[in-house]
Amino acid sequence: MGRLTTHVLDTAAGVPGAGMRIALYRAIAGEHRIVAEVIAGADGRSAGPLLDGVALTPGRYRLVFAAGEYFRARGVALAEPPFVEDVVIDFGIADANAHYHVPLLVSPWSYATYRGS
Repeated sequence: MGRLTTHVLDTAAGVPGAGMRIALYRAIAGEHRIVAEVIAGADGRSAGPLLDGVALTPGRYRLVFAAGEYFRARGVALAEPPFVEDVVIDFGIADANAHYHVPLLVSPWSYATYRGS
């Protein structure tokens, strides 16, 4: 069975992005509709897959990481407006039986992602 997972690492502090709000949307008829919203745990991961089993279907998806909110909560001084506020990652799922892992490496000044394992 396929599944979609994520995790977030705060590369500025060298720690998991514990407490970061993460929202998952699915593109349907040109609109993005929310599918799930989680708070990253102590290890920077959600408690379980964002989608799995029959809920994981091929299509276009969007992850939104509330990075600015996270950094403010940690007491990081940010410019106004901050360079990085919400990190939006649009991606596709082609194989509903595969594992899609979409990690985020983020700082107040940069971010990177990739398809992990």
